[in-house]
Amino acid sequence: MLSTEAKPIKAIAPFFVAIGNRDWEEFKQLEKNFVAQHGVEAWQEEFNFRIKPALDKDSDRWLLIQWCGGGVVESEVVG
Repeated sequence: MLSTEAKPIKAIAPFFVAIGNRDWEEFKQLEKNFVAQHGVEAWQEEFNFRIKPALDKDSDRWLLIQWCGGGVVESEVVG
């Protein structure tokens, strides 16, 4: 059984670097590797209680936009 205890800062610091660099591909790779090593539950704990609360407003918004597939897409209404 995998532990959901807090991981060392060296395990989560690269996420902040990827977010700060606005590097979505790097963030996704780090996430994939973290889940493979520690499990989904550990990732949820780290993200929800350590990473996300530490983000500034712009970084939090950037991350949300990336998860939503690049933001709001305007579509042309034909009528």
